[in-house]
Amino acid sequence: MRTPESPLRQAGLREHHLGLVVRQVAAAQRPPSRAEIAATTGLTRATVSALVDELIGGNLLTEVAPVPRTGAGRPATGLALAADGPAGLGLEINVDYLAACLVDLSGTVRHRAVLPADQRPHPPELVLARLAALADQVLTAPQARELPLAGAALAVPGLVTGDGLVRLAPNLGWHDVDVAAVLATDGSPLADVPLTVDNEANLAALGELHARHGEPADFVYVSGEIGIGAGIVLDGRLFRGTRGWSGELGHLAVRPDGPSCRCGARGCLEQYAGQEAILRSAGLAGQGLTATEALRQVADRAARSEPQVRRALTAAAGALGVVLAGVVNLLDVQTIVLGGIYAPLAPWLSPVVEAEIGRRVLTVGWSPVTVQASLLGAEAAGTGAAGAVVRAVRDHPAPWLAAG
Repeated sequence: MRTPESPLRQAGLREHHLGLVVRQVAAAQRPPSRAEIAATTGLTRATVSALVDELIGGNLLTEVAPVPRTGAGRPATGLALAADGPAGLGLEINVDYLAACLVDLSGTVRHRAVLPADQRPHPPELVLARLAALADQVLTAPQARELPLAGAALAVPGLVTGDGLVRLAPNLGWHDVDVAAVLATDGSPLADVPLTVDNEANLAALGELHARHGEPADFVYVSGEIGIGAGIVLDGRLFRGTRGWSGELGHLAVRPDGPSCRCGARGCLEQYAGQEAILRSAGLAGQGLTATEALRQVADRAARSEPQVRRALTAAAGALGVVLAGVVNLLDVQTIVLGGIYAPLAPWLSPVVEAEIGRRVLTVGWSPVTVQASLLGAEAAGTGAAGAVVRAVRDHPAPWLAAG
């Protein structure tokens, strides 16, 4: 006898199968056929065919050239993610720049825009208005204009609650800012766009995880900017902590009696290894250079072995290594990924960080720790934010199909 719960179970099963088929297509090295998806998933060919037809009708999948085969018979038609399917908008607020990027369903970046400017002198409302204008610039670019928007995700350098409230962003001077409400005001290009808000290091870590195709499954992503954050990935999943506020690496103490930090404490890592600390030690602060220009000079002068720059990087890496050694002892991860400004400086930072870890981590003698540069560099947070939107569609396509 059919119970009242049966239709719900059937609907849930269909939703699961839709996501399963899309994920199989997304993960395939070459366009798979319906028969190959059926063989891989264990679903019947008839079920796969019906699901695929629905996904094609919803502009999530498309048919492509027949899959090459070596046996007899007619080649089967392949399947791929729709190039003109739903896209994700990634937004980033950082201390000295704003950024926006759009990625398609495959995760390919279609358009990106960056607005360099110090955000600290301005109130949140003005910063968010400029971010909305930058988002509109990206959404109306020729490369992005024809893509339907599935949603947006915003990366912020601070503590973000589950409902998107920026509880504290010390380097911006923000307290209890409801960014989603501000961006949803009438007339904003983001007024009707589903928006999630998260910590920038978390979204960068997710971007890095998927850029590396899930390997390694355990790592700490270090986001080096004016502030320093960390995204912690354990067993292929982002570790957020009880309240979602894990990863505030920049406010771990290097020296409890050290210089004052914007957070109110003393001797925080940011005061020794943040962007401003590095530029100051390298003699490049206050010269009217943009952050990009100054950091390029740091890398160029380090490559020429200029003593002051090398000393600045060695000191920053030493402080970073001390803190990261404690993180490794605590979490037992084997990989550290240096992101943000640290990625292009990794040739000079990594050896010193590894040496500090080697001196301080108990297990390093038989379980070495690898320090790697980020694959996404300074674009990790924005790309990770946009990628989170399209992965949500790929994992759970039923709501997108229901919305038409």
